[in-house]
This record gives sequence, structure tokens and C-alpha cells, in this order.
Amino acid sequence: MSCSLIKFSSEDCGTCHRMSFFDSKVATELGIEFISVKLQDTVVYRKYRPILLKQYPTKEGMGWPTYLLVNDPEGEFEIIGELKGGIAKGDFRERLSNLIPNGACN
Repeated sequence: MSCSLIKFSSEDCGTCHRMSFFDSKVATELGIEFISVKLQDTVVYRKYRPILLKQYPTKEGMGWPTYLLVNDPEGEFEIIGELKGGIAKGDFRERLSNLIPNGACN
């Protein structure tokens, strides 16, 4: 199974911007496809909105940014886990690694 890490963020979110310095690099190091979805990019947002709404039907409780680890994001997706809010690089790597089911994303 291959997994994708989808980052839901906003262009005017400072925490989202700070995380962008390392989040995609960490995902790539772990063998996970990284997809950035900015709420202002309506075309991309509409494409991945069903995944976000499955986890947050009213968007209540989302963090900025919200990361969803999913398999098959282009089809019958399954949400494996999530990370949200500002996280230091080392903690982000550790938490993302812990979400991966027995290396099944490689």
C-alpha cells in the first residue's frame, strides 16, 4: 500500500508556513507522497475536500495545519491517521513514523 500525507493549510497561516520548511521533506524521507492543499486553491481544495470532510464533517476541531495520512487519495481512500497544529521537526518525524502501519506505506 502506498500512502499520501495531505496537508490542509491556509496561505495566511503563520504556523502552516513554518511547517512548510520541513513537512514535505520528512514525508519524502519516510517514503510518503506529500500533497499540499491550500484552502485558497479552489481547484485542488475541491479535489481533496471529501477526504477532509470525512474526518471533519463540519471542519470543527481542525488544526492549522491539518495533516491526514491516507491511502488511495485518488480513489476509495482510507484515513490512516492525522497530525494537526504546529509541531517541531523531530516530533513531526516521530509522530508521522508512528502513524505508518508497520511500514505499509513503503
